[in-house]
Amino acid sequence: MRARHAVTAALLALLAPVSACTTGPALENQGEVTAPPGDSKHLTIGSAGFTESDLLAQMYALLLGRAGYSTKIISVTNREIYEPALESGQIDVVPEYAATFADWLNAKENGADATPVGSPDLATTMKALRTLAAPRGLAVLDAGRAVDQNAFAVSSAYATEHRLKSLSDLGRSGLPVRLAAGDECVQRPYCAPGLKKTYGIDITAVDPKGVGTTQAKQAVQSGRDQMVLTTTTDATLDDFGLVLLADDKHLQNADYLVPVVNRSRAGSEGVRKALGKLNAVLTTKDLARLNEQVDSWRRLPEDVARTYLRSRGLLPDD
Repeated sequence: MRARHAVTAALLALLAPVSACTTGPALENQGEVTAPPGDSKHLTIGSAGFTESDLLAQMYALLLGRAGYSTKIISVTNREIYEPALESGQIDVVPEYAATFADWLNAKENGADATPVGSPDLATTMKALRTLAAPRGLAVLDAGRAVDQNAFAVSSAYATEHRLKSLSDLGRSGLPVRLAAGDECVQRPYCAPGLKKTYGIDITAVDPKGVGTTQAKQAVQSGRDQMVLTTTTDATLDDFGLVLLADDKHLQNADYLVPVVNRSRAGSEGVRKALGKLNAVLTTKDLARLNEQVDSWRRLPEDVARTYLRSRGLLPDD
């Protein structure tokens, strides 16, 4: 942990001058926005420091390297730091989540109380995201098939006993539900309030054990809680005897994976084509399995990323 904190501190020091600028240089110099997309051959890829982001950053680096770019990866866990660095060109490419990033940019532009612009509809979300990103000198590339959304799981025995396949089924059942989740779930519109409003689920309490943590899953496995908040790319559900309930009324927003680039340095067709190759193959299920290989099998993200891309014909075998 100390080594990780030291690395983070060094990166924060490196990017500190950028974080002090809340609007980013793109807003101060509109010429950067209207200039032709850049094509730097030396690109810095940002990772948000968790397994999935690390995996995506490694795949981006490998695909860009295959296309003739030299790359390096840095890990900056704080979006308040890495997004301004992306605007300035200190970071050139990051993997992001469409709805979450759209709402984050919207709050940055219009205040924390701004009406969210993320939507369950991908096209609506992407339009809002690109509108917010463009004035900051950012280009949002096409979304792929993989999506990492909030998801809700119950034990397979509980699902079988009550004939549950979807959140609507759970709402119609009238069963009281104690939900294992983060403590913020009490107020988040896509968590407890949304489950009550959209599905009519009787959430009697939120057990603050975190999002998809081992403790939260064990609480549902043991029967202490009836449902757990996790994500669609959680690959450990089988280990705890849990199954996802379908979000059949689309409560969750379209958090599809999207590469976001600094337009003046990495907005070229070459970068777009290189990263776009991942869109045709990477699925939500694939991403869950890749996460599992790192988190449960203790494989290195770079090795997992390379093996996956080779298996899909996007990298040659050595």
